[in-house]
Amino acid sequence: MNDMQREDLLALVSNRTTVSRREFVAGSLAVGFALAVQPVAAQTMITTDTAGLTAGEVKIPTANGDIPAYRAMPANGKNLATILVVQEIFGVHEHIKDICRRFAKAGYLAIAPEMYFRQGDVSQLKDNKEIFAKVVNFVPDAQVMSDLDAAVAWANKNGGDGKRLGITGFCWGGRITWLYTAHNKNVKAGVAWYGRLVGQSTEMTPKHPIDVVDQINAPVLGLYGGADAGIPNDTVEKMNAALKEKGKPSMIHLYPDTPHAFHADYRPSYRKEQAADGWKRATEWFKKHGV
Repeated sequence: MNDMQREDLLALVSNRTTVSRREFVAGSLAVGFALAVQPVAAQTMITTDTAGLTAGEVKIPTANGDIPAYRAMPANGKNLATILVVQEIFGVHEHIKDICRRFAKAGYLAIAPEMYFRQGDVSQLKDNKEIFAKVVNFVPDAQVMSDLDAAVAWANKNGGDGKRLGITGFCWGGRITWLYTAHNKNVKAGVAWYGRLVGQSTEMTPKHPIDVVDQINAPVLGLYGGADAGIPNDTVEKMNAALKEKGKPSMIHLYPDTPHAFHADYRPSYRKEQAADGWKRATEWFKKHGV
């Protein structure tokens, strides 16, 4: 996609926005958890405090205006390795903010830009079907790549080290993780949690991870569940085979008998053992590859 096509696509989506920027600015990032995931599983939910951290909402300048993001980092930190955290379909709600704080506790600048800002606030929509129908289906990959670039630029000016850049994402964000490592040559490593690997080409999503294997610029670790009803094992095998065929230093670890969203500690799908192992693998992967 050239620059002119990208601008045309962004203009098209802007015209189809379901919630105006003015309406969404009033609330900015979601407070607490998205309505679609209520009630949360409080007994398993991990809560990370802000002691020793600088954490909270920031505004990221883009070519199409500011977008909100959640940022967490060690207080007074400088030249910090940076992790882009890409949301699930539920937007930047409390779980994604907590993921940022977990990375900050490990010494990173972690930033999660709200990827749906132009299309609407998903935090008050009642279920996944409504979230896709009203918002997610109108979010173009071109916009997401551009906004992640803007988040990197902001981080580089606010305590981050652009030479040590990583990205991780969950579900919807897992797919984006693969795509962004193909988009940005400065990414050192990525960790994709149960993100879709194959799919049909659409106006908003012209390519999927399997289509950009040749272009992946950095080692990506995929963490997937063997009992994920939405991501069949044969698609995982197909992606692993493609990575191996092209000589890419990426891999997918498949947890047997494990559902989708096994890392989401606030949901019934949470699997403590697999989530802990996945987090260990993720942090070790980033360290191994210079993030």
